[in-house]
Amino acid sequence: MINCAIAGLGRWGRALVEAAQNEPRLSVVRAVEPDMSGAASFCAAHGLSPATSLQAVLAEPEIDAVLLATPHSLHRSQVIAAAAAGKQVFCEKPLALKRRDAAEMFAACRNAGVLLAVGHNRRFWPSMQALRAMVAGGELGTILHVEGHNSNENSQGITQGWRLSPEESPGGGLTGAGLHVLDGFVSLLGPARQVYARLSEREAGPPPLDTATLAIEFVNGVSATLATVRATPFYWRVHVFGTKGSAEVLDEGTMVLRKSGEAPATTRYPVVNTLTAELSAFADAVERRQPFPVPEADVLATLAAFEAALQSMQSGYPVACHTAYQ
Repeated sequence: MINCAIAGLGRWGRALVEAAQNEPRLSVVRAVEPDMSGAASFCAAHGLSPATSLQAVLAEPEIDAVLLATPHSLHRSQVIAAAAAGKQVFCEKPLALKRRDAAEMFAACRNAGVLLAVGHNRRFWPSMQALRAMVAGGELGTILHVEGHNSNENSQGITQGWRLSPEESPGGGLTGAGLHVLDGFVSLLGPARQVYARLSEREAGPPPLDTATLAIEFVNGVSATLATVRATPFYWRVHVFGTKGSAEVLDEGTMVLRKSGEAPATTRYPVVNTLTAELSAFADAVERRQPFPVPEADVLATLAAFEAALQSMQSGYPVACHTAYQ
């Protein structure tokens, strides 16, 4: 049994706790939350013992791992402290807002002999797994271009808190929803060479009304476009175009394959609980059954492209992803 503590009991932290209940190797027993008065009933219902601070939890020998669902700015100090205490770490995306901070976290965990797993749950969508296999297997031929979109109207319900902070969530919807697509691109294509990005802000809010658009060149020569709109209903699209056909993922279970001279073929995959799937993969990695399927190199490449996008939004010009990131 891997005894875990959860830090952060907001919407996503609570979802992680509930998902962990479906993985018998994980037992979430402790909770760290600044506003414990609002989380007391949740803790009682899920058998969580409240803690005064993460540092106090890290000193408890019976805790094997920590799950971090905290603001991005806290991740660096929390991950490094967990590594120093010998705890396995699962941290929600984005791991950091700067590539160098993420690299420091991975180094701290590696030197301490513990795992650092980053929660990109859409990697576990059956449709995206099938798309990666299709691209890797060459079924689409030479990949030429990829288009992606992720909009999420959850921001309409956010009127206060760290998610509205430009320091915590720069780049409009890119930091939250859009980063899922950017990670998806990296998982398919590898690191980016250059990013040209624009943030169009209609109203500061709250809730904010803005759009983020990116044009990306990858090291392997593939071009890509990405867009995200925070104030519109959920929409997902990753469309890969190759010389032998194209494949478009529309949600966690739907892919449309197009080939010359053939009618579009839609495949529907069984839906899974992706949070449970990623936590099961975390347990596998802790037990050394297999590596966590979001490699360090991919996390760093995604953050390198993310940083370049933010710089491009500020400057109005394309920004190269530093060669040290590749």
